[in-house]
Amino acid sequence: MSAGPRSRELYARACQIMPAGVSSPVRAFGSVGGQPLFYDHAAGCRFTDADGREFVDYVGSWGPLILGHAHPAVVEAVTAAAAAGTSFGAPCARELELAELVISAVPFLEMVRFVSSGTEAVMSAVRLARGVTGRDAIVKFTGCYHGHADYLLVAAGSGLATFGTPSSAGVPASSAAHTLVLPLADEAAFRKLMAERGGEVAAVVIEGVPANNGLLPQTPAFVAALRDECDRHGAMLILDEVITGFRLGPDGAAGLYGVVPDLATYGKVIGGGLPVGAYGGRREHMERLAPLGPVYQAGTLSGNPVAMAAGAAALRELLADDGRAWRRLDELGERLERGLREVFVRRGVPWSVVRRGSILWLALQEGPPPVAAEGIDPEAAGRYARLHAALLERGIYLAPSAYEVMFVSTAHDEAAIDQTVAAFSDAIRAIEW
Repeated sequence: MSAGPRSRELYARACQIMPAGVSSPVRAFGSVGGQPLFYDHAAGCRFTDADGREFVDYVGSWGPLILGHAHPAVVEAVTAAAAAGTSFGAPCARELELAELVISAVPFLEMVRFVSSGTEAVMSAVRLARGVTGRDAIVKFTGCYHGHADYLLVAAGSGLATFGTPSSAGVPASSAAHTLVLPLADEAAFRKLMAERGGEVAAVVIEGVPANNGLLPQTPAFVAALRDECDRHGAMLILDEVITGFRLGPDGAAGLYGVVPDLATYGKVIGGGLPVGAYGGRREHMERLAPLGPVYQAGTLSGNPVAMAAGAAALRELLADDGRAWRRLDELGERLERGLREVFVRRGVPWSVVRRGSILWLALQEGPPPVAAEGIDPEAAGRYARLHAALLERGIYLAPSAYEVMFVSTAHDEAAIDQTVAAFSDAIRAIEW
C-alpha cells in the first residue's frame, strides 16, 4: 500500500519547505520505498492516517508510548498541567514528582537532572564523566546510537579499536578524535583496549540493549566485563537507557543484567509521549554539576511542567499493582514472538525474531540472530522493504527501516497481536522471495 492521496499531497507540500519533507530522517520511507504516511489521529495501539485508513502501530512514537496512544491518564494529566501554564522556566512541583518517581524506582539513582531529549541526556552524562575523571576519551560500540552529538556520530575503522571517524558530513574530525569505537560482544577486544589505554578513558557508554541497529542483546558476562574494566581503570560506566529505561521494567537493562552503572540516561517512556530526557547517578557525581560544581549544563525548557505531568502519569500507571503492566507487556511480547516464529517456520523462511520484553526485531537472514552490527546481512534490508509494503497493505505499520525495532504497548491486546500474526502470514505468502 502506498501513501494515499491526502498523505501524498501533504508530503509534496512538506518537501517544498522541509528537507525531504520530514523533521527526522528515520521518518522518511527511502529505505522501504514509497512515501511516508501522515498520521491524523491515534488511540490505543492504532492510528488513522490522513486518508482515513487504520493501522496497528508498532512504532509507538519510537518507544515512548508504552501505554499506547492517548492513554486517558496521560491525556488528563497533560490537560490539567497545560491549563495551569505550559512553560515556566522555573522549578515546579510536577518536576519534583517525576524526579521522585524515577529515583524511587531505580535503586542506584540518588539524583537526576531533566533535559528535553535523549541526545541531551547522553551528551550531558558524557560531559559529567569527563568532568569527574579529568579525562577526554570515551569508548562506544558499533551499532549503538546515543543521539546526534558530534563526537558520538562515529563508526568503527578497520581495526578492532580505532579513533572515531565522523559518519556524518558537518562533523569535524577533531570532534570525534577522543572517541574510541569497538565491536559489540567482543570482550577480548574491550579488555585489550582498556589494558592499553584505560588511563585515558573517561567513560564507556553502551545502550542498555542495543536497539538502533537491530536488537543486539549482549550477554551478562560482556556487560559485567565493562563494569570490571571501568572499576579497574577509574573510568565511568554510562548505561544509555533512553530506550530500555522503564520499558524493560522499573530498573531497565541495569536490572536485566544485574549491573550498576555510574551514570544512566533516560528518555522515551519517562516523558509519557512528550519530549523528556534525564540523566542520573550517585550524589557525589551529580553534585559536580553547576551550580554546585564546575560541570556546566543547562536547558531553558528542561523540567517543562506539561512534559513532567505526562511522564509522571505514565510512570504511575506502570508502577501500579506491583508492576503488573510490565508482566502484561512481556506476555504480549511473547505472544507476538511465538506467533511470528510459527509463521516463519510454516512459510519456510529462515528468519528469526529477537525479543527483550516488549521490544522485538525481525532478523531477516539465515542462521542465529546477530549480536553485533557487523553480523547483519545487508541483503536483509531488501527483504524488509518488501515485507513492510505488504504489511501496510494489510493494516500493520512497522518502522520504515530494517534496522529499527517493534514496540508493543499495554494497548496491544490479543486481538491486535493475532491480527498482526495473520497479516505476516498472508504477506509472506504473497511475496516472491
